[in-house]
Amino acid sequence: MATENGLARIGKTVVIRGELKGSEDLVIDGQVEGTVLLTEGRLTIGASANVAADLNAKDVLILGRLKGNIVASGRVELRAGSTVDGDVRALRLAIEDNAIFRGKVDLTQGAAHPEVAASL
Repeated sequence: MATENGLARIGKTVVIRGELKGSEDLVIDGQVEGTVLLTEGRLTIGASANVAADLNAKDVLILGRLKGNIVASGRVELRAGSTVDGDVRALRLAIEDNAIFRGKVDLTQGAAHPEVAASL
């Protein structure tokens, strides 16, 4: 469902298992399991979201719970109250106080082009 500002939104009561692909901005407030691929868009994991998926997006904002790896060609933000259990590969990373993060971080130019980083 698209909202007035052009964001697609997955509601609090929605459960998705599988692969999500798109090129627009997406807000997840529900439960997602699998993979999320938004190479051109911004992905927001809402405060009520519970996501068990690997994420690949331009920018990623985490407000809720994520169990999975993040690959971003831009910025990853972990806001206060968020929980991330997985690795992060991005150009920039911001972690606020009271955010929980368990994993490894790789802040390299290669995050913009995963196929180049894999060949190194």
